Amino acid sequence: MIMDRIALVLLIIGGLNWGSVGIFQFDLVGFIGGGQSGVVARIIYILVALSAIWCISLLFRDSRRSVMDSPTHSAA
Repeated sequence: MIMDRIALVLLIIGGLNWGSVGIFQFDLVGFIGGGQSGVVARIIYILVALSAIWCISLLFRDSRRSVMDSPTHSAA
């Protein structure tokens, strides 16, 4: 599902940003977005948070369903 991939990409960005904060004390999102209180940075932070909330649903999904119910899956 496309929303799952978008959410995962945003979480990877957020995780890498937190890693850079923890290791180097450098907030890349804040740097790019005009500081931690900059509008662009705040939008990115909000999108990462919403992605984390979305990905909670991944914990409760049946992973077997996505493969077997896929339209490209055909029984030969």
